[in-house]
Amino acid sequence: MSGEVLSYFLKNSDRRVRLSFQIALQCAPFLKGLKVSCVISMDKALYGGLAEIFDNMDIAYHRLSCSEGKCMVLFYRPEELKRYLQQTRVQNLIREYGYIDMNMQQMLLRLSERVRDFTGRGMGFPHEIGIFLGYPLEDVKGFIENNGKKYLMIGYWKVYSNPAGARMVFKQYDRAKDCAVSEFLTGKSIREIAL
Repeated sequence: MSGEVLSYFLKNSDRRVRLSFQIALQCAPFLKGLKVSCVISMDKALYGGLAEIFDNMDIAYHRLSCSEGKCMVLFYRPEELKRYLQQTRVQNLIREYGYIDMNMQQMLLRLSERVRDFTGRGMGFPHEIGIFLGYPLEDVKGFIENNGKKYLMIGYWKVYSNPAGARMVFKQYDRAKDCAVSEFLTGKSIREIAL
């Protein structure tokens, strides 16, 4: 996709078009069912438009933080994320960060608190955000243990184990992005792209 196309849509004066394109571009692997969730940083002024875009869809969203005119928003399919977060291996890891005996909504609220705390102190993001984004647990652990350094490769996330498997996933994500953007450019809505 050309830079001109990207620029046109990301600077489009129609807020709904701009927001829909950003979602199609940045959330494609999630929309196409390859990821349990995704997160984007969006203009605060566009946040109100999400309700219309996702009306009557099985996709929910949760604002993790909002400051300086930008909102960080997590998109997810509630039942899918709930099942994922209930896995024993996932529970064992997030428990280390205070996510103990919580339902999914409580976990999302805690994640929001931690995101706001970390960004407020200029510390980036809490490490466990990778868990909520469905990154491989070995890579989340590797990121934590190595402070984000000494990774084997980088793509949609920093890879600490199984680079061959990660390369295959990254290619799937790239194909999903190409597909979602192409569909958007032909006039499909986010609902149609996500089906």
